[in-house]
Amino acid sequence: MGSSGITGPTTSTIIPTPVTNSSSSSSSSSSSSVSSTANSTLASNFTTFLQLLTTQLKNQNPLDPLDTNQFTQQLVQFAQVEQQLKSNDQLTTLVNLQKTAQSTQALGFVGTTVAVDGSTTQLTNGQAAWSFSVTKPSTATVTITNSTGQTVYSGTYTVQTGTQNFKWDGKDQNGTQLPDGAYTLAVTAKDTSGQSVAVSTEIQGTVDSVDLTQSPPVLSVGGQNYTLDKIKRVTRPAV
Repeated sequence: MGSSGITGPTTSTIIPTPVTNSSSSSSSSSSSSVSSTANSTLASNFTTFLQLLTTQLKNQNPLDPLDTNQFTQQLVQFAQVEQQLKSNDQLTTLVNLQKTAQSTQALGFVGTTVAVDGSTTQLTNGQAAWSFSVTKPSTATVTITNSTGQTVYSGTYTVQTGTQNFKWDGKDQNGTQLPDGAYTLAVTAKDTSGQSVAVSTEIQGTVDSVDLTQSPPVLSVGGQNYTLDKIKRVTRPAV
């Protein structure tokens, strides 16, 4: 039903042949406003507290002096609150710097070819490609379904250990060319003794755009969205 050619010790390419009859910004602004208000309130309260303390000390009864321990505790509490507010400001700054770094990193992926964990990709101009890996020589059954879950292609192939590049021309079992759109690959594999073999699938595609309004930023690959942590490999376009 298909042919596979070995292009390397651990990588092969399978090309199936159809067989007949088979909100971040507003949050940051709000946080900054709250922090500024808190600092202003603390400064005002602290100033008022010092004025009251000074007035009481000036007018205290020499025969019955005020308890200075209480004032000391209040001063310490004010200092601790002030330090906490400053720490919050610094953390906010660090978070904003991290978001900026993520956005800059994400923009660098536009136009590159990336490999990500996944099984759904776009059939474009009669071409779609996936990769899947097996841990031992196996017999793999490949099934492709359309966006409604209907099986449009199925084939069985003998594969070697490693990564297999599976390329599909968009034709169903009867050789009919299917329309472009999203298609999903599912692979099951068994070794020579009939035991199931673990299979991991991934897709390759060009990063068309980056949505910087999301946190973290989201890359668009073949009509699907992925965060940066989903990327496994990156290939720079040829100059």
